[in-house]
Amino acid sequence: MAVRELPLFPLPDVVLFPDRPLPLHIFEFRYRIMMNTILETDRRFGVLMFDPTKGEVATVGCCAEITQFQRLPDDRMKMLTLGQQRFRVLNWVREKPYRVGLVEWMEDEPPEQDLRPLATDVEALLKDVVKLSAKLTDQTMELPEDVPDLPRELSFWVASNLYGVASEQQTLLEMQDTKARLEREADILTSTRNHLAARTALKDAFN
Repeated sequence: MAVRELPLFPLPDVVLFPDRPLPLHIFEFRYRIMMNTILETDRRFGVLMFDPTKGEVATVGCCAEITQFQRLPDDRMKMLTLGQQRFRVLNWVREKPYRVGLVEWMEDEPPEQDLRPLATDVEALLKDVVKLSAKLTDQTMELPEDVPDLPRELSFWVASNLYGVASEQQTLLEMQDTKARLEREADILTSTRNHLAARTALKDAFN
């Protein structure tokens, strides 16, 4: 397993997934130092979820690569980053002025069966949730064009679009089994769909 040192950026309740974008506004002095250093090397750093309620930093995160950046007055920066591979922190190399960890890369285990039927089911549930959300809010909503077809990529896309449940997202990020991740997402989407369907029926009954 490849191991390397990686500058680490803990973010409150933010979980980054492979192939997903993350815009950032860098204003803290230590992170301005970090980003300036990173821009002189390979433009990569690790994003880790920080849980404000527990005061804990996760030990599994996702590497981010800076794809665009803009320097603002007073040394602040706006940047767009893109999630790369996941990693596990083996130990902390240092904590000042910013965290650096020794990390190992993580991949999903090769699937033992064809996961495309499961991915198709998850996509169907996604469409149901979007359709019911649109009906409930009287808005036009559609799934974006870029929803991935491949099971692993789809599982990361769905996980990254679950809002307000950072601890659940962290669990999905740490899984190394695409099938288990898709099955968990199917459960979440089924529960969401049923909840929305009940609210929609109630709305229809009162209209």
